[in-house]
Amino acid sequence: MSLHSRATKYLLTFFTLLFLVVVTPPGGAMAVPFKESNNPLLAKYQTPHQTPPFTKIKTEHFIPAIKQAIAEGNLEIKRIVSNSAPATFANTIEELERSGRSLSQITGILFWLNSTESTPALQAVIKEATPLLTRYANDIALNEQLFARVKDVYQGCDRSKLTTEQRTLLDNTYQQFARSGVSLQPQQKERYREITNRLSELSLSFEQNVLAETNDYQLHITDKKELQGLPDTAIAAAAEAAKAKKLTGWVFTLQEPSFIAFIKYADNRELRAQLYKAYNSKGFRGNQRDNGKIIKEIANLRLELAKLLGYSTFAQYVLEERMAEKPTTVNDFQEKLYTALLPAAQEDLAELQRFAKQAGAKDELQAYDWAYYAEKLKKEKYAVSEEALRPYFKLENVQQGIFKLAGKLYGLTFVKNTQIPVYQTDVTAYEVFDANQRLLGILYLDLFPRVGKAGGAWSGALVTQEKMKGLAVRPQVGVACNFSRPTATSPALLTLTEVTTFLHEFGHALHNLLSDVTYAQLAGTNVEWDFVELPSQFMENYAYEREFLDLFAVHYQSGKKIPQELLVKIKEMRSFHSAFGKLSQLRSGMVDMAWHSITSPVSEPVDVFENKANRHPGLLKPVEGTLLSTRFTHIFSGGYAAGYYSYLWAEVLEADAFKAFQEKGVCNKDTARAFRECILSKGGTERPMVLYKKFRGREATLDALLEKYHSKS
Repeated sequence: MSLHSRATKYLLTFFTLLFLVVVTPPGGAMAVPFKESNNPLLAKYQTPHQTPPFTKIKTEHFIPAIKQAIAEGNLEIKRIVSNSAPATFANTIEELERSGRSLSQITGILFWLNSTESTPALQAVIKEATPLLTRYANDIALNEQLFARVKDVYQGCDRSKLTTEQRTLLDNTYQQFARSGVSLQPQQKERYREITNRLSELSLSFEQNVLAETNDYQLHITDKKELQGLPDTAIAAAAEAAKAKKLTGWVFTLQEPSFIAFIKYADNRELRAQLYKAYNSKGFRGNQRDNGKIIKEIANLRLELAKLLGYSTFAQYVLEERMAEKPTTVNDFQEKLYTALLPAAQEDLAELQRFAKQAGAKDELQAYDWAYYAEKLKKEKYAVSEEALRPYFKLENVQQGIFKLAGKLYGLTFVKNTQIPVYQTDVTAYEVFDANQRLLGILYLDLFPRVGKAGGAWSGALVTQEKMKGLAVRPQVGVACNFSRPTATSPALLTLTEVTTFLHEFGHALHNLLSDVTYAQLAGTNVEWDFVELPSQFMENYAYEREFLDLFAVHYQSGKKIPQELLVKIKEMRSFHSAFGKLSQLRSGMVDMAWHSITSPVSEPVDVFENKANRHPGLLKPVEGTLLSTRFTHIFSGGYAAGYYSYLWAEVLEADAFKAFQEKGVCNKDTARAFRECILSKGGTERPMVLYKKFRGREATLDALLEKYHSKS
């Protein structure tokens, strides 16, 4: 599983990503109070800071609430269109930006719950709601009278009287209409509606299939000999999982903590292969949950949509509004980075093959052997393993360390509030205050895996920051991860990788919490897609810095600080086989670009297409029966279509940005203030490179990234 995690996952349904962009994304605050109602989603929230009343919300509340909120949103649009006064920025652009708040609040809750606490009943609600929401979005995007008013403002207003943020909002609003089919002929508009509705349905089905195959699989072990090599923490967790299922022995699943531990440490190669194949064949098993046909239909419909709007490929359509701007830039970037990293990756592989042979491996190294032997080699090279570090990474301590880091950098404090309703007993809610003890926002932490919760990790805003007619609306932000649970014999102890994941998602949360803009559409993580991972990947660097680790890293039993020699080794380990991992990530990005660069419909099987898309053969042979595309939720249900490259694109930026911190001290307050003022607080109010150059004084280069991973190129 990639270290990099999904950001703002619940915001990324197809219609919100591409067609509801003129309305605040789910999580925006209400423009007008809800009418009093027995439906808690439609009543004024009697909760601290007007947080969602999760304990009162039932599945059956959503559809009636969505229908009423859509009706309210349509009335708001009607008022804008029927206004007899000439179109102005205030009565058209601002009113449009602030419309649909009731719907945004309700769908923000719905999509967050569907990611964190999904049930068959909730999935049925999503299925029923999707066409309603898509129709609502299309009714706005294709409204010619509304666009005429937007166009009047765009072409006729005095821009010198607008702020920088207002000019950005105006440009974005106009471009969103221009790119959404409002100028199409009636028959084309009807086809546009059909395509967008079908795409939203397909993306939902894709994600539900992957979730179902993740939840349904279990590796049930009854012979203790088959546990050889596994650490006590993994064995204890598997025993707890078996007990929960009323089984004897041990149960391993496809949820990250369980899967990763088994792949890394289990001596039983046959079982490692079995679990690896199960994880990497999701959606590719020829059953009722097979995603093959869904993928081809998605890719072909995206192509048709792009051509309908005047673009040759879907990638061209998407990238027009990204930092990269065009497919050739992305392809050149990926090729350049691939070429730079290939020699080091080949050395990584050769080193591991030699080590595996010395360790007694008789067969050719397979993909399900990589993590196993890499962990052993890492332990030999650095005299430490991730398991040896676990005792120093007690979850509660890590969390407090991250909070303290935010305090050192930005003056933040986090206060747990048990009066804020939560949707699951695992979840905790915190009030976040700035250095002047002013409330910045609310943070929800949801850190453990469970049935119904998506895999991986993500962050998103249930309420987006804005300054609405003089009223400061503070953000409500969630962080969801899947960390190893505590067991009967030990607390929750994280791996170094999990610590890094926590930091990553917390970086997204900070981007939302520290947002200081006027319009919700431009707040927090509402930035160009290849810029959104900068704040999150920037935070990952601290996992390898002593100044951060000294804040919390003590042995959970002895209380002793993590030894200096371990700190040195942690930093050294960062570059261990990093080139090989980055190459795998690049190949995933190339598969993404291939699916979205087609110029004619795909008819061949998805595995044939993917094999052709992998222009560079993998350094390890693919395992028969496995495939990336059919489980690639990022691009087929998560909003990263023609955008998976953005993780590495943003990593170039974050490596260069962190270099500025290293030059003056990784917790230097002046550098942190500049990063906050130029990047974190500004959201999407200006073009990303403009913001970045204000912080750094220049554009980023590959140098810092290659230095970070000690490329041998």
